Amino acid sequence: MTDVPNEDRPTPQQLGDDVTRPKPGGASAPVSEREHEDFAARTAAAEALELPDRADAFAALHDELRTRLESGGTASA
Repeated sequence: MTDVPNEDRPTPQQLGDDVTRPKPGGASAPVSEREHEDFAARTAAAEALELPDRADAFAALHDELRTRLESGGTASA
């Protein structure tokens, strides 16, 4: 994929230092800009891989995000 800007979604530079994301149960916890940049960097790195490795990288990222969502935590990996 190419890095084509999407005007509908903010870039990390447009996001504030602390963005509040809802946790399960309605509670909120701040998500740092660093966490957003880390996620963006990891997805960009996965996109640069050959297809079989890319699939493995995205599967690992998916598993990590699912675990974080299910636990209700926002800690970085």
